[in-house]
Amino acid sequence: MHELPPELEALKQFHGHLGPYVVVGYRMGKLARAEMKGKLKAVAYSKRPPVSCLVDGIQFTSGCTLGKGNIEVLDDGIPKAIFRSADLELTLELKDEVRRDVDAQMTHETEEMLALSIFRASTDSLFTIKRSTPCPPGR
Repeated sequence: MHELPPELEALKQFHGHLGPYVVVGYRMGKLARAEMKGKLKAVAYSKRPPVSCLVDGIQFTSGCTLGKGNIEVLDDGIPKAIFRSADLELTLELKDEVRRDVDAQMTHETEEMLALSIFRASTDSLFTIKRSTPCPPGR
């Protein structure tokens, strides 16, 4: 086990364990919250573990939760999320090379180490990021 920063200890308590994909979601939600103002809505992709763990990370940091109904989960098999506010649409997709690296190394013994490396990595090294103006309702 590794010594974890307090925010990852809290995430581990919330999710039940700490793996790389819950931290991917944590980073996605945190970035969305930092860049976007007001009410957020999210669409998270991938319903199957271990990738689906990113949904808990997104809920933990973004305020978009299944209970409030401001997050939708779609089964697409890719670690991706789209966040929308009144003035911005932010699409975050885990880079293929990061996913391949995580998937190749992940075991029960390595999951916390991988989670910590995702936590410490630069945003640009993790995600392909697209920012755009959202379409008005009805379009």
